[in-house]
Amino acid sequence: MNRALLDQVVNAVLYEGYILYPYRPSSRKNQVGRFTFGRVYPEVYAEAQGGREPCLMQTEFLVRTESKSAIAHLSVRFLHPLARDILAVATDAGSGFAVVPRLQVDDKLYQTWLEAVEREVMIPPLTLQGGQHLEHRFHFDASSAQETIKAGDGTEAGLIVRRQAAVTGTVAIDLEPLKANAMKIRVRILNQSAVPNELMENQEAITMRTLASTHTILHVAHGQCISLLDPEAPYVGSAQACKQIGTWPVLVGDEAKGERDVMLSSPIILYDYPKIAAESPGDLFDGAEIDEILTLRIQTMTDAEKAEMRQVDEQARRILERTENLAEADLLKMHGVMRSARAGLPNDDFFNPSHPLNEVTIHGVVLKAGDRVRIRPKKRADVMDIALNGKIGIIESVMQDLEDEVQFALVLEDDPGRDLGMMRQPGHRFFYRADEVEPLPKS
Repeated sequence: MNRALLDQVVNAVLYEGYILYPYRPSSRKNQVGRFTFGRVYPEVYAEAQGGREPCLMQTEFLVRTESKSAIAHLSVRFLHPLARDILAVATDAGSGFAVVPRLQVDDKLYQTWLEAVEREVMIPPLTLQGGQHLEHRFHFDASSAQETIKAGDGTEAGLIVRRQAAVTGTVAIDLEPLKANAMKIRVRILNQSAVPNELMENQEAITMRTLASTHTILHVAHGQCISLLDPEAPYVGSAQACKQIGTWPVLVGDEAKGERDVMLSSPIILYDYPKIAAESPGDLFDGAEIDEILTLRIQTMTDAEKAEMRQVDEQARRILERTENLAEADLLKMHGVMRSARAGLPNDDFFNPSHPLNEVTIHGVVLKAGDRVRIRPKKRADVMDIALNGKIGIIESVMQDLEDEVQFALVLEDDPGRDLGMMRQPGHRFFYRADEVEPLPKS
């Protein structure tokens, strides 16, 4: 098992959505929009909601078992929410303490926040022989702890109270032998946590008893996992018959080595053999955004916003410190990269099968790379054609496509990222036909 690669992918999935840009508790997004992936709600709550919220997650794996000694190792991982309440001394005499969103004590900012504890449920090894059904119960206790907040002069300024509700559930496993020396492994995760009737409408109480970012890991010894995205011919029918609920399993490992001993069933849909991009400097927990955009936004935060972010928790602090110390070269890597699309075929040939030209004559004027033209779109195909009409472009290259039509790759003269366009980075080049440009005098 490729443990290093698996841990990278699993941790990215586990914490996706844990904290969202702008990475501050005062943001509305971080008050209502966290822990959105892989939620498995308490069964009693799901029933009260008429089944609108899921209390069950199901994965069906396929495994080849020719060796007759294949063993499956299964584990379930999720985040267990942990409330961190900040209590300040109440202003009313004799009132004790009251929960507040934030408390400033000297130069330290304390903020009410929903943390999380990683949980793992390990299933005893399963010999993949014959049909079987087994159930594995799990339980994590409720907890509560408090810590005194003291001011610089030693006076009691408040309290930090961390509390966690108990979660209980069952992992049910069914082994079903199939034709062609294959075995179907069905894993069902059911949240059976208790919810008092008076808390059924309390969303915080429900979240505290919900399994967040739930996913399942399968490791097979002396056998091979079967891709459900691209199954081999004998297993196509069996793969199509598999039923997934709230999740999807993919192969994890070194694709070049043909590793097929591990599958990750994730609430975030992935391809087989997912991996973290080499250009990504670290987790940002907000996959709906682009790394480069998030990084630039963090760098432009005010000092007050950065101070709030830095004191949320360890996860937020690491994001901020990594971003502040990011080298310019590492930031440039995040702008985009072309990867090999087909063995032995350069990217330019695959994505843009055209022939480069040294120069071309338009209206009696010879144009080549580096010359300036005015853009005059003919088709008005989209809003960009309207926005760029009349703009001055610098020719980055001249191409002739498969239909013998001349195309200019243009970089806008007033683009602050013009150097990126000249480096052929995505998003800074625009393509126009020869009849859509006007030559400008040589400068």
